[in-house]
Amino acid sequence: MKAKRFIGATSRQVLQKVRLELGAEAVILSNKPCREGIEILAVSGSDMSRLIDEPLAAARGNAPRRAPAPSPARPRAAAAPSPTRTAALPLPAVAAYTSAARVAANTQAEQARHTSASIAAQAAAQGVTQAGAGSLMSEIRSMKGLLRQQMATLAWSDAVRRRPLRGLLMRELIAAGFSTALGRALVDKLPDDFSEAQAREWMGAVLERNLRCNVDDEVVGRGGVYALVGPTGVGKTTTAAKLAARCVMMHGAQQLGLITTDSYRVGAEDQLRTYGKILGAPVFVAQDAIDLRHALGALAGKRLVLIDTVGMAQRNAQVAEQHDMLANAGVRRLLLLNAASQSETLDEVVSAYQGRSGLAGAVVTKLDEAARPGCALDVVIRRGLGLRYVTTGQRVPEDLHLPNPRVLVHRALKSAVKSATRLSAEELGLLFGPTAEAGAAAHA
Repeated sequence: MKAKRFIGATSRQVLQKVRLELGAEAVILSNKPCREGIEILAVSGSDMSRLIDEPLAAARGNAPRRAPAPSPARPRAAAAPSPTRTAALPLPAVAAYTSAARVAANTQAEQARHTSASIAAQAAAQGVTQAGAGSLMSEIRSMKGLLRQQMATLAWSDAVRRRPLRGLLMRELIAAGFSTALGRALVDKLPDDFSEAQAREWMGAVLERNLRCNVDDEVVGRGGVYALVGPTGVGKTTTAAKLAARCVMMHGAQQLGLITTDSYRVGAEDQLRTYGKILGAPVFVAQDAIDLRHALGALAGKRLVLIDTVGMAQRNAQVAEQHDMLANAGVRRLLLLNAASQSETLDEVVSAYQGRSGLAGAVVTKLDEAARPGCALDVVIRRGLGLRYVTTGQRVPEDLHLPNPRVLVHRALKSAVKSATRLSAEELGLLFGPTAEAGAAAHA
């Protein structure tokens, strides 16, 4: 097999040279940047076919011969069919990192699977040993994965070279704590004729528009029965006290009722009773569904009833039981999200607590402790949650705020300036493999 070296200023030019000299069935062995631009090492389809056929021929020669059956009238053996020529992997065109590029990568993978199946069938028909066939298939799978990865890297590099602002915005979003799924969905819609300043302004506006802040439908102003749910340590009791104090200031203590179901944590009941005594509001303790119904009946005339629930980790099986108990009592749930948590952890929390009936909204807590508040905003945007409040400390009720999309997005993007997770242009390409898919849709 003789590999040939091709050099050009861009990937597209080099691939055109490969096609003209080696044909459409050429196979790329490697690609790398060089002083002149891009260098590609490729072989023709016929050379690659010979490379695959030689191990088959060697394995066929080593296969044990089957002894003829002892029959006096043995029929004449039929001539073995000649081995079919294995098709080489086609050379796909390099395109920008768009839907067309992903379709091309999937098409190449499908052709590679057909090639692998053809080789396996041919090996079985010709009596190739199991060990030899397994080794050959392993090499083919390795080559297929290498080709897909190289083509995906070429596609992303070509797209960033033609639209450098995409790479710049993506690096800043990831450094701020936003996910690659949301970042891809956003930068794919970036207009081509924007300057850097216009691109930054556009990115902030899109994030603000997708961050649903239900300021006009405030919980305290609307009233109802709400349970504060979430993992341990997220600040449910303190947030309940802040909401209760806000209700007393707006509507008076006679319009407020408090219930706690937290009988596990030491001092949890006493803490809420202390807040209730200060505010002049009644406090009930509910240890099961029956107690909860009785407490809700006693507070039926109140404008706002807040339920402080026991904290449960998102992987606790009792989360579903808590959801069913609250849903059967007609209670709406507010999910509390710790802004200082990892994005993956917050994603698991939402998945566990969302349930069949959904959530009445989310409250982002401990915003003052978060180095990258973009993690919490990312989950709220991708999951389509309505953000009701944010908290920034322990003071009651001063550290409870209505969410301001512009302030929250600005704060999140500002945190990316000195982030240790900020990626370089070269490192960014590692995140965009052939299986990467955009899992969210930002509405530009």
